[in-house]
Amino acid sequence: MSITIRLAENNDIPHIAELIPLSARKLQATYYSSAQIEGALGTVFAVDSQLIIDGTYFVAEASGQIVGCGGWSQRHTLFGGDSAKADSQDLLLDPTQDPARIRAFFVHPDWSRRGIGTRIMQACEDAAIQAGFKAIELVATLAGEALYTAFAYSAIARFEIPLPNDMQMPVVRMTKSLTASI
Repeated sequence: MSITIRLAENNDIPHIAELIPLSARKLQATYYSSAQIEGALGTVFAVDSQLIIDGTYFVAEASGQIVGCGGWSQRHTLFGGDSAKADSQDLLLDPTQDPARIRAFFVHPDWSRRGIGTRIMQACEDAAIQAGFKAIELVATLAGEALYTAFAYSAIARFEIPLPNDMQMPVVRMTKSLTASI
């Protein structure tokens, strides 16, 4: 079955919001407890509508169904959805000095291991390069670390994100120079 990658639109938000918990509950379960996953839903694992407004968020479709999503950002926020933003003004980054951000990758569990994350990552990196960024960074879940490592991202810090249910979520901050090709 053919999978197409396209920029997300506002009318995709409800479908993305349905995909995120499906993806997180199934594909993160080996790395996090159900309490950690539930604590992350709606804050860490959530839609950031600014990415869609900026035209930097992609969806993967198969037969008209959204089966994956992910994006990049030219803004300061590293992770999380609309409700988790500390300030209402998510300032733009300077591509000559700041790294772009990779953000919010989710794949439907029935569609995992079919290259969706890889294709979205390629689209994100290409777009960030076209926007003039020389480096890119992200905060990876433990489940996502292998994908980003395969794309030559290097771990620079490990830390825990505090969750609203008093749990902690271990994550990895990773970076990559965009001057090196994959």
